Amino acid sequence: MTTDPLESAHPLQSAGHYRLGAIAFHWAMFVLVVIVAVLGLLHDSWPKQTQAFWINVHALIGILLWLVLLARFGYRLRHMPPALPTDIGAFSRRFSSPVHFALYALMFVIPIFGVVTFIYHGRIFHFGLFDVNFGIRKTLRYLSPPRIFTDIWRMRSSRSRVCTLLPPCGTILCCMTAC
Repeated sequence: MTTDPLESAHPLQSAGHYRLGAIAFHWAMFVLVVIVAVLGLLHDSWPKQTQAFWINVHALIGILLWLVLLARFGYRLRHMPPALPTDIGAFSRRFSSPVHFALYALMFVIPIFGVVTFIYHGRIFHFGLFDVNFGIRKTLRYLSPPRIFTDIWRMRSSRSRVCTLLPPCGTILCCMTAC
């Protein structure tokens, strides 16, 4: 019996199934997202003595999530997902790609915002064996609203009655010049 030299000793999975690597990445991302979300939601309920520790754990797991996501992107570029089953409806078929793209975009962008916020507050990443300090002084308050919003609020409350209603153009920013 002769065998084709191009055939693999390990046959490919059928086109209708995800590979083991894709499944592992999926569940790893799920577990990391749940852990980071729970730690983020519990942020205000931690005692002040341990709050910095748990915020650091939240940030480090968020960075790990981001790195796993980058590895998942690389895996997905090399291993295309299987085609959708034929019994999937038109609505699901139409929106599956945009919804997946939106989820990937959120999982990519949210940890970046988290790291920026972490650094803005003057926190130091404690990795156990070493620390990463960006040299930013610790802020006393949490993110204050951008100045334009506080200025608009002051103008709205200190000016005439015209500013308490929306201007004809319908935007609150117009109120800055209309009053």
